[in-house]
Amino acid sequence: MTKTAVSFEHVSFHYPRRDKSLPPAIRDITLDIPSGQWVSIVGANGSGKSTLVKLINGLLPHSGGRIFTGGMELHAGNAAKIRQRVGFVFQNPDNQFVGATVEEDLAFGLQNRRLERKAMQERIARTAKQFDIAHLLHRHPSELSGGQKQRVAIAGALALEPDIIVFDEAASMLDECAKRQLIGLMRRLHASGKYTMIAVTHDEDEILASDRVIALADGTIVADEMPEHFYMLDDVVRQCRLRPPLYVQLSRELRKRGIDIGMHFREQTLLEELRRWAFDSMM
Repeated sequence: MTKTAVSFEHVSFHYPRRDKSLPPAIRDITLDIPSGQWVSIVGANGSGKSTLVKLINGLLPHSGGRIFTGGMELHAGNAAKIRQRVGFVFQNPDNQFVGATVEEDLAFGLQNRRLERKAMQERIARTAKQFDIAHLLHRHPSELSGGQKQRVAIAGALALEPDIIVFDEAASMLDECAKRQLIGLMRRLHASGKYTMIAVTHDEDEILASDRVIALADGTIVADEMPEHFYMLDDVVRQCRLRPPLYVQLSRELRKRGIDIGMHFREQTLLEELRRWAFDSMM
């Protein structure tokens, strides 16, 4: 039976300084995320995306309902323990750096875990090799490119060996090349089967690579679908301020012209589907 990595039961959250006459930022959300799943969290600004993921390990304290992370119910007494199981990668990697060099930055969290020196050095070396940052270990984070910084931030989070990784708009400040590299890295992490991945995102490629899309609006879930099904929900896609992928747009244009090749496929199979339709129509 698949284990559940994160479970929300009627969870709500209201920012302490917010006008109490306004609705809570998160309202009565119930959801389960199985271990090993890659989930995209989408929605317009102010929909509650970042608030939702910060509730997972108690970065924000929920005001109602129950949260289970890694099988443990989250409360003030065990929040620190649960945080050890959840790695966060934020929008701006500069906000995560605390060391004068990349190596010191990777060591910081391990020192807080009281890892003995030899084991810490071995883990830093292993992590640096895994993320292709060994050549950056002695450089100051300010000397790195945006893509390098984000890779170091992910390496720092995974050096702590979490079960769950949260990416909070991790690709939004990267150029296209660095974004493709990041998504490629996320694909490899997912393929390893070691991690549950939860990504707040508006990036089309990132969404399509994930297993599941949860859309928020006004602090509630308005859709919970596979990516290809999600993009067929026109009203929800517009509400989330997203654009349908090229293959969805093209499928609709072809349908208007009497060519129905369906929409249950992704971009990489578009040419194959078109060729198949053309061959069938000639028979």
